[in-house]
Amino acid sequence: MQTTDYKDLASTPDAVAPATRTAAANAAHLARLLHSQGYPGE
Repeated sequence: MQTTDYKDLASTPDAVAPATRTAAANAAHLARLLHSQGYPGE
């Protein structure tokens, strides 16, 4: 395990910011799809 948590950093590392942005965008997209079409298999 790391000694410093992500939330405790003074600023977001350059390599992490785009990945975090992409993950958030993908999660929002999935939420919109599930909201409009329902969960598959239900």
